[in-house]
Amino acid sequence: MKRTRVMSYNVRYDTAGDGLDAWPHRRRLVASIVRYHDPDVVGIQEAMAHQLRELESLLPDYEWVGDPRDSVDAGGEHTAVGYRTERFACEETDTFWLSEQPSEPSSVGWDASYPRVATWARLRDRDTDEPLLCLNTHLDHTGERARVEGIDLVLDRLDEVVGDAPAVVIGDFNCVVGEPAHERAEGHALPDGRALEDARDAAAATHGPTTSRTDFHDLLPEMGIDHVFVSGDLSVATRAVLADRDDDHYGSDHLPVVVDVDR
Repeated sequence: MKRTRVMSYNVRYDTAGDGLDAWPHRRRLVASIVRYHDPDVVGIQEAMAHQLRELESLLPDYEWVGDPRDSVDAGGEHTAVGYRTERFACEETDTFWLSEQPSEPSSVGWDASYPRVATWARLRDRDTDEPLLCLNTHLDHTGERARVEGIDLVLDRLDEVVGDAPAVVIGDFNCVVGEPAHERAEGHALPDGRALEDARDAAAATHGPTTSRTDFHDLLPEMGIDHVFVSGDLSVATRAVLADRDDDHYGSDHLPVVVDVDR
């Protein structure tokens, strides 16, 4: 597989309470950041249906897959996977809920505050015919048990669908390195013996701040909660946390994380 750029980006849901930092004032900046850094695959979190539609319009080179987390509110948040259609075709995809009933839309698991989901996509490189399995998730922000049980469910589902494809697991884990949910993913053994590795440790070169959180105007230290894990058959050339902004604000209350991988 030729070099592939993967991005994880929590774009912050649209709420009027954010005032001049609300989505209508940031959407073109978010799209510009994605466009400029040109990922082949991008996983976004917190995108409401209208935000996803706007990104589809602003980023016409990408196709998006993933269901909303709330079946009652079809306009609710998505944890979607986007891929450049010139590079990849999507062969199979699914969204599941991080709960005791993972196939039940809107189900809330354990001590979580909200429904949480993961979306995976099996992509096929149009030029090389090689596969790539991308799984994007957003763990709960309050429930520690929900984070641990949620990532266990994510890893179990990854084991079921990955086959021999190289894999990337990305998302907002709502925990930093060393906390239980992160520790569950670090070193997780896939069925064929390959292990997941945090791109922080695997990268030949790194760039950007250690935190991935902002208040739209300043960085919030010691909050590197957005992660990218790669299967052991992928080498990570670079990992970067992108502190791009315009004169007014950062694109979100999270910074995107980007990795370049080779096989």
